[in-house]
Amino acid sequence: MSSGVITDPTFPPLLRGEKVGATINPFQKAVAASVMGTEPGVIYFAEREDMLHLALVLAPETPLSECVGVCHAAMLALADSLGALGPPELAIHFSWPFGLKVNGAHCGVLTCQASTTDPADIPNWLVIGVEVPFMRPAGLEPGENPESTWLYEEGCIELTVPQVIESWSRHALIWLRTFEDGGYAGIQSHWRAKCDSIGQEIEAPASGIFVGTTETGGLLLRHNGLTDIYELTGQLVNA
Repeated sequence: MSSGVITDPTFPPLLRGEKVGATINPFQKAVAASVMGTEPGVIYFAEREDMLHLALVLAPETPLSECVGVCHAAMLALADSLGALGPPELAIHFSWPFGLKVNGAHCGVLTCQASTTDPADIPNWLVIGVEVPFMRPAGLEPGENPESTWLYEEGCIELTVPQVIESWSRHALIWLRTFEDGGYAGIQSHWRAKCDSIGQEIEAPASGIFVGTTETGGLLLRHNGLTDIYELTGQLVNA
């Protein structure tokens, strides 16, 4: 684990941070603030050392069906951040819709909520939440949950939560601009390259072969000779 004084993260232009207490959920805070009309570009982050927990407020300008793919842009920013800060052997992959895997095990998730659940509506706001665990919970023995892992268990012992928040915010700006300029098509190949379950049998959201993604980030699932589509809009909180 990193030693020394841990300072708050600094943020690039167009983004600003707002720290919340360790017991406060940044995602819930961001949603509540969005309902009240907060400005976009705010990153709420929890003051914790054991977990990265943040939420970014956005103001989309396109219908929900088109803008929800921005969550995959946020995932790419997270992969770039951990790839830059972590050890060289760190393998970062995605699972659909919003899961993060480190060295083959589950290690974080994104959450998304918008002011509307209608795919045709332009949301007043959209909040992306990010959770990445740094430390194995107290009382959980090594190997007790082999499908999950924590950054410190994977050799990221020098990382601090503020470091990753700061790095993620800078990479996020790059991927958000890419998404804004080219839509989901601008990030699709990059996200697919990080998703190691494409072409494989999966069990969620249903059983079948994950054959690819749509032009808006939806999942294409083949089962019994038929291909079903599971849209990202159906994976939002309260969707």
